[in-house]
Amino acid sequence: MSDSIKEFNDYRSKMNDKILGDNNKIIKRIFNLDTNAYTQGALDTKTKELLGLVASAVLRCDDCVKYHLETSYKIGLKKEEVVEALSIATLVGGTIVIPHLRRAYEYWDALEAQ
Repeated sequence: MSDSIKEFNDYRSKMNDKILGDNNKIIKRIFNLDTNAYTQGALDTKTKELLGLVASAVLRCDDCVKYHLETSYKIGLKKEEVVEALSIATLVGGTIVIPHLRRAYEYWDALEAQ
């Protein structure tokens, strides 16, 4: 596993455990809602991940982009599908999304290289 992927996942896991360890009901409900929102429903999980990726890129959340890229990779989305979604994000979000697009490409390459 690429160092960048491992570092991201280790930090995310450590901090999620710390946050959830405080046992705050509102935060736990938000985490639960976030997890359950991406399960199969009227939309399939692949479509939901691409929607999450687009929203994350437009909102310029690199951590969220990485999370959705990794999940997209794990559930079998092809690079072409991910790039098409990222192209929509760049169109909607404008040129300010381009730095996040660069980092998204870099992270996807790391996922493919592992």
